[in-house]
Amino acid sequence: MRLFPSFLILLLFSILISCRQDEAISLTTEESTSPTVDPALQPFFDEFEYQASLRGITVDLASEKIIGKIEELSEQHVAGQCTYGAHIDNEITIDQTFWNDYPHYYIREMVVFHELGHCFLERGHREGAYADGSCLSIMRSGLETCRDNYFPSTRSTYLDELFYND
Repeated sequence: MRLFPSFLILLLFSILISCRQDEAISLTTEESTSPTVDPALQPFFDEFEYQASLRGITVDLASEKIIGKIEELSEQHVAGQCTYGAHIDNEITIDQTFWNDYPHYYIREMVVFHELGHCFLERGHREGAYADGSCLSIMRSGLETCRDNYFPSTRSTYLDELFYND
């Protein structure tokens, strides 16, 4: 089953180059802790805040009016995007097809955290690879051929880089 890592790399490559600035549309969901976050995304928003707090960083995505939704994206092979601008709330959209096809928690978390890296942390893309070929950051654009290595055993290293990198 070597196709899965290759397909995942191709998919994430397409995902990470799709971040853009555009107009946003607000989402209202009463079941969510935040009325503008899809209930399926709320645990990832909460975990992002928690992981930041472990690193001494205060994050309140609701007060920052970060919108989160899951819907079909028009671009092929794009798992998520961050939409932002001076006169709109920052918004992340996770592709519905990606969400349905990749139920693995860490794959979803990596994509949501990447988009929150743009929309909340105001991080750009970071290219590069370790000597073993794994990506330096979950903030990669996907233009390089590094291998994603975001797993429970490497998660802390990637999250330290996400929250501490300037």
